Amino acid sequence: MLKLKLTPQLALLPSTLNSAMHLACAGMGISMLSACALAPEQPQVAKRPNILYIVADDLGYSDISAFGGEIQTPNLDALVQSGRILSNYHTSTVCAVTRAMLYSGTDHHLVGEGTMGAPNDERKGLPGYEGYLNNRALSIAELLQDAGYHTYIAGKWHLGSKIHAVEDKTPDQWGFERSFTLLGGATDNHFGHDTATAKTYTENGQFVSLPATDSKGQAWYDSNVYTQKLIHYIDEQRQDGKPFAAFATFTSPHWPLQVPEPWLSQYHGVYDVGYDVIRQQRLAKQQQLGFVPRDYQHPSQARPNKLKPTPATPNFASANASFINADSVLQARTENVDYGADAANPNWESLTPEQKRTQARYMELYAGMVSNLDYNIGLLIQHLKDIGQYDNTFIMFHSDNGAEGSPISPEQEAANNQNFGNLGKDQTLNPAGTPKTYVQYGKRWAEVSATPFRLFKGFTTEGGTSVPTIVHLPGQTQAQPAITEFAHVRDAAPTILELAGIVAPSTPASEQGVNGVSLVSYKNRTVYPITGHSFLQQLQDQSTAPLHTEAVGEEQYGRAYLRSGPWKLLWTEPPAGPTDGHWQLYDIVNDRAETNDVAAQHPDIVKRLYEQWQSYMHASGGFLAKKPGSSGRRNPPVR
Repeated sequence: MLKLKLTPQLALLPSTLNSAMHLACAGMGISMLSACALAPEQPQVAKRPNILYIVADDLGYSDISAFGGEIQTPNLDALVQSGRILSNYHTSTVCAVTRAMLYSGTDHHLVGEGTMGAPNDERKGLPGYEGYLNNRALSIAELLQDAGYHTYIAGKWHLGSKIHAVEDKTPDQWGFERSFTLLGGATDNHFGHDTATAKTYTENGQFVSLPATDSKGQAWYDSNVYTQKLIHYIDEQRQDGKPFAAFATFTSPHWPLQVPEPWLSQYHGVYDVGYDVIRQQRLAKQQQLGFVPRDYQHPSQARPNKLKPTPATPNFASANASFINADSVLQARTENVDYGADAANPNWESLTPEQKRTQARYMELYAGMVSNLDYNIGLLIQHLKDIGQYDNTFIMFHSDNGAEGSPISPEQEAANNQNFGNLGKDQTLNPAGTPKTYVQYGKRWAEVSATPFRLFKGFTTEGGTSVPTIVHLPGQTQAQPAITEFAHVRDAAPTILELAGIVAPSTPASEQGVNGVSLVSYKNRTVYPITGHSFLQQLQDQSTAPLHTEAVGEEQYGRAYLRSGPWKLLWTEPPAGPTDGHWQLYDIVNDRAETNDVAAQHPDIVKRLYEQWQSYMHASGGFLAKKPGSSGRRNPPVR
């Protein structure tokens, strides 16, 4: 069996990394801000720690340097040197669903994001499928605020869009004292230009227009502005001595891939070697760092070389379509199964010189966005040091899901080739008559970002849900061995509350939730209790016990998994999954790359775990749509 087991040596970075960072300090100015020439700290001990929670958007598992990537992320590397990697931390498959669980501490089906956005299929109107954080949810920001914390957020929200509303609410109505947020899931332009009438951004409960330049006089760029906003919020009230909880929810490196100079040009030529070479380089570095065994040979994650898309089955969009879903486990039906189109996915060698140039440029832009993200994280951390609060701050960083693998349409690809010189730039500045570019980097680069796993965002494979995660405890000065036990984004809320000395609401309510699930009382509401587990004792080396001894399930877009002990049961619809619709089974301790499906050898385990997954769906109010692989949204995602 091919094995992939993340090992504790991961956090003990080799001395060559330190040497490389010191060399870079001498010669670079754009990406080493907080890792080089740090100002002396003046620690101020507070009764309770501050919290800086950082979320990247669509960042893949291997993109940052500390997880094997070639992208320069010195500030995150430095955070690892004084922190700890969680090498087995999981989110959901898509951003809004992850964020719902992050803030509420419980399953997304219960609190309004049963699927990302309100569905328009048979789930329409069901409890838990509102498409925003519903009023049965707790909010960690509100609990922190109740306990005397200042609470700030700058960045993406994606959980509600109405100000002064009873439901579908903006972050200022969920306990965030100061907020500057992109309300939706994405923006057309990271360089802004939105007006208040577009209702795209809010600040402190008001729709706002974006200025042409930021507070430093530079062209408005969202990641830079989010950082400046959080620094301003922290400074605005820090003299009162209260602790703060600041959430930096960046929209980078989410499409469209855009970044200002000098990051726009930073990676020129680096990706001309193509997908496979970069993936193998990352895998080799992960082997060096201890992510995977030295003798591990990862098979190509790519599907067969496809120059043209595979069309959908003829009946796919008809009322007579016949689908397999996760409840077809015992049917083993292989005939008359309908499924959607699969995009073209050509190997590097199949590309024309023009296509290679464009594809390489896509990844250059992506890498530039990641380095800019790291630069802004460095600014935040350096500011904590400048004001003497770094030693008293809990810092956690992770991505909201796996890398984004959606393809670009042929029409957009043609426009990008025609206007190649403007890729990654502010599209409002295009010369008259030139087509607007719009950049995603597609499946092949997403497969690179997911190394050493398979598939990406939207899938319940490890490539879609395993995310790079780093934690720094208050007062920590040295790297600690990686925590390799499975942890989940639902566990973040109880961890933060325990760190802050806050007891979560637990008074039983007189009514019950969906399918008889118990509720608790909080202020004038009945809400779902936090169900995640705090991993603070693991971080403090006070426990080595597994965090989750119970089975942990998930479902999104009809794709699903259940983890129990050494096993992971996985369901994915065709054509990405098995055409006979069977649940796949993996020894997830030794095969995190999910390369060896052992379902046929263990039908008893498949049946037992499938029944546990059904119990999970019932307890969370989850409901499977007839057509898997679709959100059932009324409108296409915001682009």
